[in-house]
Amino acid sequence: MGAKLQVGLFGGSFNPLHIGHLRAAEEVREILDLDKIIFIPSSIHPIKNEKNIVDAKYRLRMLELATRDIKDFEVSDVEMKRPGPSYTVDTLKYFKDKFKNYRIFFILGTENLAKIDTWKDYKELFKYADFAVLSRPGFKLENIRDIIPRGLVKQFKLSENKNGKTVYKHSSGNSLVFFKIKGIRISSTTLRKLVENGKSIKYFVPDSVNKYILKNKLYLGE
Repeated sequence: MGAKLQVGLFGGSFNPLHIGHLRAAEEVREILDLDKIIFIPSSIHPIKNEKNIVDAKYRLRMLELATRDIKDFEVSDVEMKRPGPSYTVDTLKYFKDKFKNYRIFFILGTENLAKIDTWKDYKELFKYADFAVLSRPGFKLENIRDIIPRGLVKQFKLSENKNGKTVYKHSSGNSLVFFKIKGIRISSTTLRKLVENGKSIKYFVPDSVNKYILKNKLYLGE
């Protein structure tokens, strides 16, 4: 029997999606040798009180337009189909059940891992997937205590530190994998402000997304 297929789950508000998101996903796919990456736009973010967030249907459509010709990228509306806030623990349970023959990586940044103890059932999250933690050049991980909330530290043990990856094993057997990406530094907040001020965001977002934003008059403010 061959190795399990590998899928990455990339969640967020994507308000709007931009080339920084796509580039980060591509780097993760290549580094972890993933078979595909699934973008999961949130419906109602349980923590982030984001200004000028457009309806979920627009954010979903922008993702679909941006990824429709990329064979390794998919989009899921699973969080939009659930009522109420979009909790990661529910999403991970869903995909663990759906992809029984896959190894699942949940993709997030170091800044989100540092505050993961504010998430619903955060101590349960690592039972449902491996975690791929992205950091940009300049970030140094001297010890897991530098980044992970204190209540989780005892659940992990250092497993590997080579080839640019630092891997910790969770008590469940799943992994917490740290690695650096080059990335493209773009902020969705900055892009929204540009649009609101009548400025172009061409080349910051895929052309199909730029046209969709203009056509639907998104991010124009009140």
